Amino acid sequence: MERKFPNLSKPIQIGNVFFRNRMFGAPMGGTDITADCTVGPKSTAFYELRAKGGAATVTVSELVVHPKTEASHMFHLDLQTVGSLASFTYTADAIRRHGAIPSVELSHSGQYAGTYLVDKEKKESLSQWGPSAGIRPDGREVKELTEELIQEIVAAYGEKAALAKKAGFEMVMVHGGHGWLINQFLSPYFNKRTDGYGGSLTNRVRFAMEVLDSVRKAVGPGFPIEFRMSGSELFEGGYELAEGVEIAKLLEDKIDLLHISAGTYQRGFGVTHPSMFLPHGVNVYLAEEIKKHVKVPVATIGALNDPEMMEEIIASGKADVVEMARALLADPELPRKVMTNREEYIIPCLRCYTCMAERATTSTRRCTVNPLIGREMDGMEVTPAAQRKKVLVVGGGPGGLQAAYTAARRGHEVVLCDKNDQVGGILIGEKAIPFKYEMYQLGERLGRLAEEAGVTIRLNTEVDRATAEKEGADAVIIAVGSEPIVPKIPGLDGENVIVVTDYHEKQDQVKDSVVVLGGGLAGAEIAIHFAREGKRVSLVEMNSELAPDANIRHRPLLLQEVDKSGIAVYTGHKGMKVSTEGVVCMDASGKEILIAGETVICALGQKARRAVVEELYNVAPNVAVVGDCSRVSNITAAIYQGHHAALDI
Repeated sequence: MERKFPNLSKPIQIGNVFFRNRMFGAPMGGTDITADCTVGPKSTAFYELRAKGGAATVTVSELVVHPKTEASHMFHLDLQTVGSLASFTYTADAIRRHGAIPSVELSHSGQYAGTYLVDKEKKESLSQWGPSAGIRPDGREVKELTEELIQEIVAAYGEKAALAKKAGFEMVMVHGGHGWLINQFLSPYFNKRTDGYGGSLTNRVRFAMEVLDSVRKAVGPGFPIEFRMSGSELFEGGYELAEGVEIAKLLEDKIDLLHISAGTYQRGFGVTHPSMFLPHGVNVYLAEEIKKHVKVPVATIGALNDPEMMEEIIASGKADVVEMARALLADPELPRKVMTNREEYIIPCLRCYTCMAERATTSTRRCTVNPLIGREMDGMEVTPAAQRKKVLVVGGGPGGLQAAYTAARRGHEVVLCDKNDQVGGILIGEKAIPFKYEMYQLGERLGRLAEEAGVTIRLNTEVDRATAEKEGADAVIIAVGSEPIVPKIPGLDGENVIVVTDYHEKQDQVKDSVVVLGGGLAGAEIAIHFAREGKRVSLVEMNSELAPDANIRHRPLLLQEVDKSGIAVYTGHKGMKVSTEGVVCMDASGKEILIAGETVICALGQKARRAVVEELYNVAPNVAVVGDCSRVSNITAAIYQGHHAALDI
């Protein structure tokens, strides 16, 4: 077979272990960590799903090596806790039986212990330890690790590595980046020690070297050790790339794979885990430079999901391995699709941070575009229905497409009708905003998958009651979505006004100065887009804050983009009238002011298309309503509801 991506698909030997391709599953924390910090069965299934999808390795994250000084609620591994070793053994088994190499990330958060705790009171009670004493920006005291404790932690790395090997893991990753403990020792910003672990670069690297020596002694020769480090800390006071090169050179003889990431968790979240506002592969340059100075294989990471880009990275020698985390949540089968030349069917990661936001707010793991994530034990396979039925899906947005795709895979005869000339629903408009283009691709790819599964798609077809009844379906899934809210504000129907969902059809009508009326997620994002185009932008919101509908990971980065884009923000301003000169608003004091702009974008939210739902509700024995036409929400809800509506038939 001739592979379209031969370098990406090529096996690689690291240590004494052979990996089936160059696409590695980067660490991502599990979905259910038990009260005893063992790997719950849902987490085992979570990791197994990525192994089934063809990744060369799947890395379990994070195994806290020394709970005495790092009491975070992450995975622990010991012989004293009943079920601890067994949980890791079953997880390694689940990964390995699909041909992937099981790996586990050995970690210590240092002064950031408790980062993932939802219980903030418990977080406050933890002791945070670091290379040096001090006070964190949030006011928490940091205690300096004594040399005795340092040696305990060094030994603990080896002990956990040995137990991981005993459990069946065939590689370990030592986490030395992102602001965690090893990185804190490496960093001149965090490390102010004056003993043998501080000061010169050689001294600051000493802790990492001792940890790696401890791990090597525990696992023996030939057992792959992957070391994850930040190529640069990317903030003032931290080490830069030149020093990152020197760190790599000092450590390379002790490791088998050098994994180059970027930044620190606390001072660059949106760069370490690149947001939609950054280019894909934004951190590859760090691995590329470090690879020039070391002989050990180098892995790169950071918003990588495009096979052509990843192939070029390997082919040009920028890195030997590409690692993905979020991309493999969105589509666990991405590696298999690459290997079988089916890249046009890859479901793209939206970089929306749902996966990380849910972890922080509900202690669960979810994915906007993959309804299985966090729910793998409900069934990772779509099983055929006992009886084949005819299913009519009304609406080709994300919920309707997912419903049609799932129903077709169950063996049903599925017809999907949509009033537009292409599928995607509300996602169609995202093709006009470059940093949201993956959302447009999502609709396109789901449509392609649905057709491949046997769905008959009828475009330019609006379904009324008579049409639906004529179809004679056994089940109808209503997914007609939402429509824009356009209040009866004088002038809001003017020629200079564009509703945000129509922008993709009217891009050439937008003038050089723009007023975006509505500061929710959609309004804020399109304002950023206009600012990037060089337009003068004003963003008007009647409430006191912008984008309250954005999740807790995306929102801070969104607000940063608004700030640095030079957008004039008017919170507490209510639109009263629109004219050719702009929008007349009333401020919090009741004073009217004109916010000037040649073009006005109406981004005042969406409302469910309930009239269509009511018309179609009784057209078949079984009717389900999914997505925005049920209740205006988000893509995550639409995809999940559509998937399960199809499973219920």
